[in-house]
Amino acid sequence: MDPRAAHTRRLLEDAVLALAAERPLDEIPVTDIVARAGVNRSSFYQHYADREELLAQALESLEDAAARISAPVAVLGDGPPPELLRFAAHFAEHAALYRQALGPHGSARVAARVRARTLELVREGIALDSQVQDPALPLGIAAAGTAGALHGIIDAWLAIDPLPDAAVAAEWMWRTLTAGGRAARPGPGARP
Repeated sequence: MDPRAAHTRRLLEDAVLALAAERPLDEIPVTDIVARAGVNRSSFYQHYADREELLAQALESLEDAAARISAPVAVLGDGPPPELLRFAAHFAEHAALYRQALGPHGSARVAARVRARTLELVREGIALDSQVQDPALPLGIAAAGTAGALHGIIDAWLAIDPLPDAAVAAEWMWRTLTAGGRAARPGPGARP
């Protein structure tokens, strides 16, 4: 990508992330985004179709900056693995943003992309470690169940005010994934 285009995209992504942490996306006009970014309106439309696409891409860039999974996530032990702690810490660090984006007045498109990214990461985690794969459970089903459980906990956790610590949320995720003494599927160690 052209360095100028990459710079413009980064400015727009930073602007929408800051604004979306303050108020619902449907209350953020493109004029506010471009003003915060210091770019013109035509630059916005050269890179993004609308605010939802921009916010979804900005969240993906934010998540990618935290690094993807490169090794199996350890699912044995007494507590949540570091990858799950990083995952919860990411949501805690950006809690205001995720509360707006995923909350009841958030964007269904953005929420769907966030959930799809988590599903992709969980699927990658399971595929990296053949020892945790249950041959009777299709990979897509195992990944969907795990990702769904994680996002259910994240949604409920983000709704609590004041927000409990990320380590508490990671413990809730861990306990849910390992309930009943069954080995859990690897969590989204790919990105915090």
